Amino acid sequence: MNPRYLLFITFLLLQTQAFAQATIQGKVLDEKGLPLPGANIQLKGSYDGTTSTQDGTYQFETSLAGDQVLVFKFLGFKTQELAITIAQGSNEVQPIELIEAITEMNSVTISAGAMEASDESKSVILKPLDIVTTPSAMGDIMGAFQTLPGTSTVGNDGRLFVRGGDASEVGIYIDGMRVGNAYGTTAGNVPTRTRFNPNLFKGTFFSTGGYSAEYGQALSSALALNTKDLSVRSQGDLSVMSIGGGYSHTLANEKQSITASANYFNLAPYQGLIKQEIDFDSAPHGWDIEFAAQKKVGKNGLLKVMARTESGGMSLWQPLPGTDNKVLVDLKNDYSYAQANWRTALKNDWIVFAGISYSKNFDNIAYDSLIIERKSELAHFKGTAIKDFSDRLSAKFGVEHFIHPYSEKLIKEDWKRDFEDHETYLFTEWDFYLNKDLVFRGGLRAGTSTVSEEKWLNPRFSVAYQLSDKGQLSFAAGSFHQLPVENFRVLNTNLKNSESNHLILNYLFSKDGFTFRAETFYKSYDQLVTFEGLPDSPEVLKNGGSGYAKGIDFFFRDRETFKNTDYWITYSFVDSKRSFNQYKTEVQPSFAPKHNLSVVVKHFIVPLKSQIGASFTFNDGYSYTDPNLDNAEMNSKTKSFQNLSLSWSYLPKPNLIIHLACTNVLGRDNVFGYTFSPKTNSEGVFESIPQGQVAPRFLFLGIFLTLSKDKTANNLNNL
Repeated sequence: MNPRYLLFITFLLLQTQAFAQATIQGKVLDEKGLPLPGANIQLKGSYDGTTSTQDGTYQFETSLAGDQVLVFKFLGFKTQELAITIAQGSNEVQPIELIEAITEMNSVTISAGAMEASDESKSVILKPLDIVTTPSAMGDIMGAFQTLPGTSTVGNDGRLFVRGGDASEVGIYIDGMRVGNAYGTTAGNVPTRTRFNPNLFKGTFFSTGGYSAEYGQALSSALALNTKDLSVRSQGDLSVMSIGGGYSHTLANEKQSITASANYFNLAPYQGLIKQEIDFDSAPHGWDIEFAAQKKVGKNGLLKVMARTESGGMSLWQPLPGTDNKVLVDLKNDYSYAQANWRTALKNDWIVFAGISYSKNFDNIAYDSLIIERKSELAHFKGTAIKDFSDRLSAKFGVEHFIHPYSEKLIKEDWKRDFEDHETYLFTEWDFYLNKDLVFRGGLRAGTSTVSEEKWLNPRFSVAYQLSDKGQLSFAAGSFHQLPVENFRVLNTNLKNSESNHLILNYLFSKDGFTFRAETFYKSYDQLVTFEGLPDSPEVLKNGGSGYAKGIDFFFRDRETFKNTDYWITYSFVDSKRSFNQYKTEVQPSFAPKHNLSVVVKHFIVPLKSQIGASFTFNDGYSYTDPNLDNAEMNSKTKSFQNLSLSWSYLPKPNLIIHLACTNVLGRDNVFGYTFSPKTNSEGVFESIPQGQVAPRFLFLGIFLTLSKDKTANNLNNL
């Protein structure tokens, strides 16, 4: 044979072998074993590949041979690689299941008992701007939260009452640190307010029960307030109000910011114009100075420092039922709070947090000739670490320690009683996503107290399932402990924890502009503090009370249907009974009305540069004991509480805001209970004095001016 011909045949055979095609085929499935059409399949390092068909199958040809890596990609799923060996001819690849990638945007979240206002992608309930523009709130954080589900309006108190629980059963935190004496001290029938301004905070986490293992010492609820990060710009804010005024100044750059503010209020001029139902000898007055700073530390760290000091007081003549006599009650209060916290992200998906806070409250109360001094301090040390082991499993670990001194002193008698408790807690919480539609959360919290000489363990559990793109169902259960309030513990340091167990079922529907939330709950109470008569000796105080609270809440918010209008409607039904304090039987507490309704509407009128607001609050009345009827406890109820409030906010210039608000516009005579004389009169009747409002209405006018190089900046930048 011709050598040239032989060489040509050999070359042709080699070329044919070189371009021999191998076929690769297989199937792509999801975690449930269902076909996954549209997945991208490609040999790593080459252009050979295809996409899966409607039934999840794929097939393509390649000239590559030997050991190769097949790469599978699909939007919303984790990229996976599969090692294969390619032989000439047909290559059948085993079916592969792609695992869905879980992110904050596409995953279900625990919503039983929880309402967050720090993430726009979730169910935003109340932001700082919502708080200051809710007419009935008058800029008070708790006043705004009283329009949310699960809360009860106790008009002569001002604190937050949740699902049949006393206000002391709500734990309040700033940046994860417990705040001691978060409410201002008050006297008589004057409602209190929170000490902190809404413009400090960027968002809130408000739990109506079943809350995280990170928080403790609260039988009903946890309210976590998160302060702002770096301020946006440097500016000054001047406020002139009908009850006082203040100035705040901020200096800011890309790495750090600092804000200092000072405020003064005095209701005397206002009360000289508006008739008061309470006989004030000295109107409520006070001042405060506040400081907050933020600084970026390293690549991912942020350090926050804040401090506040304030002083105030009031004095009033308190009438005595059955006589024409009055007793002078004089109150002076000094308060300080400071905290520092640091948070950073480390390698290997660790996030660590460390914080320290200190609260000090001092009250001097003169009741006629009796003078009492009370001092309460709370130091809190805390450290947490969060680890994301994967997008399906994350864990939180934490330790915290409290130092809690408390004392009471009778000045003239030179007599004092006190205690100092040291409490230590360990907690952990684990989140496991079975898939993006189903998440489990389990937590444990262990605690110990040196004064009560007690140790306890609280298990908590939650689960959430996504029913549709916008709707989800959640369930939560847990055990919660709380040591008695200070004025009981100082009388009897042997008092132990009270306990509550929570069961919560929640449905949440949320889409752009709409939120609907329905939640039913059951709470049991055990080891509540009881006493006979007055708690004036340690022997009568004991952990002997019990009870329950059950009911249902509804919340609907709509920011879409009506142009430039935001409104929400809340209804809560609470059936609560407990034996506690001086009550020998299970009674409906005076702070737990059965029916609670709130409606809040805000509408912005563009041509007038104005926002008008209205809020209406209703409950079916407060229970009380009338000794003139029979010997039964809590045998009467006041008429229903109703409050219609209106507000108007006007922006004549970008840097100028004028805000006018009026509560109880209709002047309804709301009564919260009655104080009865200890003895009957000549006709055998226990005379009484109604516990009513400070005034039929409260009118507020505020002018807020912002000074900044940016002429469009105003006080809303802080919210």
